[in-house]
Amino acid sequence: MAGHSKWANIKHRKKKQDKKKAKLFSKLTRKITVAAREGGGDPEMNADLAFAIEKAKENDMPKENIEKAIKRGTGELEGVDYKQFKYEGYGPGGVALYFDIMSDNRNRTASELRHILSEHGGNLGEDGCVAWMFERKGQIIIDLKSTDLDEDEVMMEAIEAGAEDVETEDDTITVYTETNDFQDVKANLKKKGFEFVESDLAMVPNNTIKVEKSDAKKLLNLMDELEDHDDIQEVYSNFDIPADVMEQIENEE
Repeated sequence: MAGHSKWANIKHRKKKQDKKKAKLFSKLTRKITVAAREGGGDPEMNADLAFAIEKAKENDMPKENIEKAIKRGTGELEGVDYKQFKYEGYGPGGVALYFDIMSDNRNRTASELRHILSEHGGNLGEDGCVAWMFERKGQIIIDLKSTDLDEDEVMMEAIEAGAEDVETEDDTITVYTETNDFQDVKANLKKKGFEFVESDLAMVPNNTIKVEKSDAKKLLNLMDELEDHDDIQEVYSNFDIPADVMEQIENEE
């Protein structure tokens, strides 16, 4: 498995998270607002809202921002009417791209997305063109440097916590779970003292495509621009950039 976890690890190494905190808050606000509008403002009765609030808190989003987002969703405060939908397409090297979108103007978003993809050697596809390549899973990425345990010990702890599968890459271990087990496994790992690079429900690719250097640079630039787009909540992919290629790219920056 790779793709989304690969991109999360790349972002972690490039240490871009703090620079994009404001953009992250904006996306989390949309997620909370939509969840509250669709399922009500009580997180105890709305699992999607509870999950969105938890993710916001994990990213240090102020309590006041969370409360306002909920009220916009329930109609207590005036707000933008965001809709949630999916797009699918392809990037450089033929890699699959799966987009989780929240927007108040679907046509505008589609136009902007087509433009970004065309500039980087990609294109939008028909509904269903790549969705079959992905499976929704819980995904928890653990930084090995944050624990005194070695790789094998962390893997054993993850399996005991209820993980379905475990994958090692560089200094991180990605723990995969069934969607229904995600919160329990995450809580079990937290009790064991593990720190997470990222934890979320994600579209995990069933197979990956190895990307060579010429396409890898274009792909990483594309992923950066897609992440910057306000309407794109998440972008998932099935690319696999070999470690030596990634090192070459990083050394050139």
